[in-house]
Amino acid sequence: MCGIVGYIGKKPALPILVSSLRRLEYRGYDSFGFFVLNRDSHFLLKKVGKISEWEEKLLKVSCQGNLGISHTRWATTGEVNEQNAHPHFDCNKEIFLVHNGIVENHQQLREKLIGEGHKFSSETDTEVFCHLIEKYFQGNLEEAVREALKEIKGNYAIAVISRKDPNKIVLATFGAPLLVGLSDGEYFIASDPAAIISYTRQVISLDDNEIAVVTPQNHFILKEKPIEQIDWEIKEAQKEGFSHFMLKEIFESPAVIQEAIRGRMDIERGLAVLGGLDQAWERLEKIERLIITGCGTARYAGMVGEYMLEEYAKIPTEVEVASEFRYRKPLLDEKTALLAISQSGETADTLEAVREAKRKGTLTLGLVNRVGSSIARETDAGVYNRAGLEIGVAATKSFVSQLTILALLTVSLGRKKDMSLVIGKRILEELSKLPQLAKRVLEQADYIKELAQKYSEYKNFIYLGRKYNYPIALEGALKLKEIAWKVHAEGVCGGEIKHGPIALLDEDFPVVCIAPSDSVYEKMRNAIEEVKSRNGKILAVATENNEEIKKLVDDVIYIPKTLEMLTPILSVIPLHLFAAYLGLELGLDIDKPRNLAKSVTVE
Repeated sequence: MCGIVGYIGKKPALPILVSSLRRLEYRGYDSFGFFVLNRDSHFLLKKVGKISEWEEKLLKVSCQGNLGISHTRWATTGEVNEQNAHPHFDCNKEIFLVHNGIVENHQQLREKLIGEGHKFSSETDTEVFCHLIEKYFQGNLEEAVREALKEIKGNYAIAVISRKDPNKIVLATFGAPLLVGLSDGEYFIASDPAAIISYTRQVISLDDNEIAVVTPQNHFILKEKPIEQIDWEIKEAQKEGFSHFMLKEIFESPAVIQEAIRGRMDIERGLAVLGGLDQAWERLEKIERLIITGCGTARYAGMVGEYMLEEYAKIPTEVEVASEFRYRKPLLDEKTALLAISQSGETADTLEAVREAKRKGTLTLGLVNRVGSSIARETDAGVYNRAGLEIGVAATKSFVSQLTILALLTVSLGRKKDMSLVIGKRILEELSKLPQLAKRVLEQADYIKELAQKYSEYKNFIYLGRKYNYPIALEGALKLKEIAWKVHAEGVCGGEIKHGPIALLDEDFPVVCIAPSDSVYEKMRNAIEEVKSRNGKILAVATENNEEIKKLVDDVIYIPKTLEMLTPILSVIPLHLFAAYLGLELGLDIDKPRNLAKSVTVE
């Protein structure tokens, strides 16, 4: 996802923009740009590549302007070049604008504006904003923005500066995040709180269809907004001794589990206490069906949740691909609830699924990591991950957190139905042990690194799992594709290997088998035997003290024993590490995988 940073206040804007925009590099980008307005001049820079290549020169620029906007672009419309980088401007370079999102009717608007005499200098959809604002500008920037937005179809977060109406930044959002950070005599604008947490923790998140005006003295929004508090710490945006954020975040898994369960378990009474659902319990108790929706890793978490909720809470549960949800006319009613899972809380397809469900009168719930995010604001109730800032593009610790909270949700809903006190207590007791068990898994990091080196010569992998660990096979394969993208990987249900994928197997096609000692272990053992008979290399994830499996596979990573429903929380950690180390072995940047962005805010 593209990144926006802006500043207006008493200090030179450019150094603040540079340092803040650097904090958004983890989201992925191919070009960047800065615009700073001084009293009688301005500074504009747009470049392809990384900010670090220009940082030293930027910090030497003698630009004392105290308001500016900046942007990291991840190309959606138009090639990757300097012309298409943000900020964009109007015909006379009087209006400058940065934009996240997509303008769906940009082609029609472009043709109309060209017919009216406007001259475009880029191929992007964003530039139509500039020319529309120019068209309507009559001395007041916010009024021109308001008129221009009436013609826009799509989603956006924009920050605009005009040389003819200086000393203000105008902001507007629809379907994309944007917040204003408040400090003493200065304001910080960002699409992600990670950009500004070193300057302020007090923020106002803009809602859809809101326009904000920020000056050095004050801010104005169409309606009064409550001030929120960002709970993230600045150290979360630092590597703290790790070579990469992804490794740091995988090693935070034990702490993430601990934070997810902190204050949310009453073990003696076998109850999970999820305060974010309090306002929805009257409706939740009446639901007869649950739909979980998400994209990528979030959807795989939902698939694990489906097994949990159906087995223990006795709630019929379906998992839907968010990007397809509203296009297949889903059957929704007042006895159905929709649970949307998204790390960022801004995933465009998942947000649209929430809106479709709300249109049908369905109870909507969110499981997100970002306080004040769009999904958090638009759902009826929900639960926060409390996983902290995640900078690595590939979701790791947030996935572990999602699985942990889905286990809590299972107990919470199950105890309202027919789950016994004994079962509730057992699940919560085992959850309380998971932070220490996760630490034991991570103690094998050096061994997993050696395995990654050993398997780095192979170009294709199959991941196999069954029941609770089938989604983990999908997640393990996805992580390998994302992080070690020179390698292809496919996640397959263990029982499906003989229905096609077995044709691929030979000595050059390793198989990663997730085979804990659970109710489907014998079935997974059969799958391992089938792979072995085709001379396939096998790397297994198995439960401690399973000595038999050593005779069946080439290599094995052990995880501690826990409840079957909780094994995915432990089994995914070595797979995340394996992908990270294999990516590093191939010389890849595991924090910023090719062609990927941290959160996808366009459909």
